[in-house]
Amino acid sequence: MVEPKKFKVVIAFIALYLIWGSTYLGIRFAIETIPPFLMAGIRFFIAGLIMFAIARTQGSLKSTWRDWRAALIVGACLLLGGNGGVTLSEKYIDSGLAAVMVATVPIYIALLGWLTGLAPRPKPIVWLGLAGGFLGVAILLAPALKSASITGSNSTIGMSILLLSSFIWSAGSLYASASKSANSPFLAAAQQMVCGGTLLILAGFIIGEPRRFHPGAISTLSLGAFVYLVLIGGIIGYFSYAWLLRNCQPAKVATYAYVNPMVAVLLGWAFAGEVLTSRSLFAAILITGSVALVVTAQRLSAKPKTVVLPATIPDVSCTR
Repeated sequence: MVEPKKFKVVIAFIALYLIWGSTYLGIRFAIETIPPFLMAGIRFFIAGLIMFAIARTQGSLKSTWRDWRAALIVGACLLLGGNGGVTLSEKYIDSGLAAVMVATVPIYIALLGWLTGLAPRPKPIVWLGLAGGFLGVAILLAPALKSASITGSNSTIGMSILLLSSFIWSAGSLYASASKSANSPFLAAAQQMVCGGTLLILAGFIIGEPRRFHPGAISTLSLGAFVYLVLIGGIIGYFSYAWLLRNCQPAKVATYAYVNPMVAVLLGWAFAGEVLTSRSLFAAILITGSVALVVTAQRLSAKPKTVVLPATIPDVSCTR
């Protein structure tokens, strides 16, 4: 087994942390004048085509039906269910709050890993972290539920969408780490983007988004944000995540949730005028701290050996 070079892992993590932290604000700006599912679908479909071109320069594009089936499932979970839910939710809530809610992904992964037999039963300290994370979510949900009952606010809808999409994203991440995909990481990412992008576009058509879409009304801000999401968030960010999943354990990859919420909250406050309350900041700290506790406890309790995930690329692995 050949261990990935350390600097590649570090660069991939930095890209994942900072780029995906900024994409929440990018999504908010993009969907101001572009319907959510169509925006996300076209974004990933174009990014997938670009990734196919990159993969072609690396060699043959040969793949099997099994590879495409895995790409379809991963694309459905990570892009349609996960990113699609995040994009839709930002029609109802702030981008920073969306990022904080998505921070529950490592908690879901820890639970799903145990329930599916991919990870041992959580230890008491992990359960403490899980409880803290869900308490943080409850702190965020409580005022939204109260406001919805009084004023008819839609923030509860956005938060509910995010809880479901985070669960679907986590399930897809676990599946991706254990499934057989194309040998080329560029080709695997391209297949997932094209499949997920197609599903998002179909979802947009099903709910009637084309009737509300007027290309001539797209603002310069939305267009710029869309281009950023395609080239930076869609290609560099998503490829970093897919590459890390193939070379590191899912819970370790999920540490992006430590940094992303803080980046998103600060950017939303600085560039979109989003309000920072003491309650939301406390909940954000509680959630990210709980996630850190969960992942750190899992890593400390693991045996110091090279980890080889089932059905991953045979010539690489990531040590703890």
